[in-house]
Amino acid sequence: GPGGPANPAPPSTPVPPLEGIRVLEIGNYMAGPFCGMQLADLGADVVKIEEPTAGDLARHMPPMVGGESGNFARLNRGKRSLALDLKSAEGRDIFLRLARRADVVVENLRPGTMRDLGLAPDDLLRENERLVYAAISGWGQDGPYADRPALDIIVQAMSGLMSITGEEGGAPVKVGVSIADLSAALYGTIAILAALRARERDGRGQLVDVSMFESAVALAVWEAGEHFTTGEIPRAAGSAHKLVGPYQAVRASDGHFVVGASTPRNWVAFCATLGLGAIEHDERFTDAASRRRHVRALIPLIEAVTTTKPSAHWLERLRAAGVPCGEIRDYGEVFTDAHLTERGFFVDLSHPTLGTARALGSPLRLAPTPPRLERAGPLLGEHSLEVLREIEIADDEAKDLLARGVVV
Repeated sequence: GPGGPANPAPPSTPVPPLEGIRVLEIGNYMAGPFCGMQLADLGADVVKIEEPTAGDLARHMPPMVGGESGNFARLNRGKRSLALDLKSAEGRDIFLRLARRADVVVENLRPGTMRDLGLAPDDLLRENERLVYAAISGWGQDGPYADRPALDIIVQAMSGLMSITGEEGGAPVKVGVSIADLSAALYGTIAILAALRARERDGRGQLVDVSMFESAVALAVWEAGEHFTTGEIPRAAGSAHKLVGPYQAVRASDGHFVVGASTPRNWVAFCATLGLGAIEHDERFTDAASRRRHVRALIPLIEAVTTTKPSAHWLERLRAAGVPCGEIRDYGEVFTDAHLTERGFFVDLSHPTLGTARALGSPLRLAPTPPRLERAGPLLGEHSLEVLREIEIADDEAKDLLARGVVV
């Protein structure tokens, strides 16, 4: 109130930002579950609705330990599992009862699947006008491609990402991580948070429609700027930046390292460190854009020097000169990185079968409301009875549902 502290003292036990938000997640593999993981990390109660016989298909993805997927356990951390047959009338009724109490539904099924189950988004929004219903799909809920199946590699190909990845003139190459799935999940998370904020203001939820295709195309920031301005079609350029240079991997005597000497100050320091004063003022290399245009002439001049010594030699000197540069690491090195370790980025999650599961932390550092990273993904149906009790289904009825396979 008036005269009170502008920022009240934080509670002794940190409360995550989404504490009290109830989420129902329905989906497989990546986009929906990765979105649900972000919400769970931020403190939401995420109940993962799974098909009773097999569950999320990611449960069967190697590596397997004691019959449990290590990938599933990490991707679905912090969630509870309700194994529920949505094809049965009783299963649909249970889902409706949960949806009336939920704040968010996240699903990454093919458009129309929930409607076919009798759980259309519009119907759920009528049942619960405050519900935020997030549908993450390959192509969106409408449009000419809406009914097509979608996989990350298909979307990477059709979004243009594969046309700019790899070496110039080489075979098409996809991004090494599932970037279309993951970017859709992150855009979905942003949209859900925005819809929850709008609900605070307006009192109503809404349908959120996020497509992998649009999410992948939305990453083409520089490429769109180039094409819409000049009409040029961007092409693959290996590790090089599309517009400026030198900004790429260069060879040393023992491999490669990366350097970004694109600003005037960094270019001068780079040339001084490598003893390339003779080319510093070459008219072909007067600015970053010129250096990119003449990169085929520039890189051999640089590598004539850098290949005389190992990467560590050049990295030490370039860093001392303030020039951005770095090793090209494999994940074995990344997952033991001293910087990440000191910052506590790696976490050990508890799991009933795996014991503890070493996992990546969250890059979202909020103080004093940090993400909640405590337990790995649930066993199939691990929380089914617990969730049923929360919607006031008696134990006798729940046991009958279990006996008939409606719930597992």
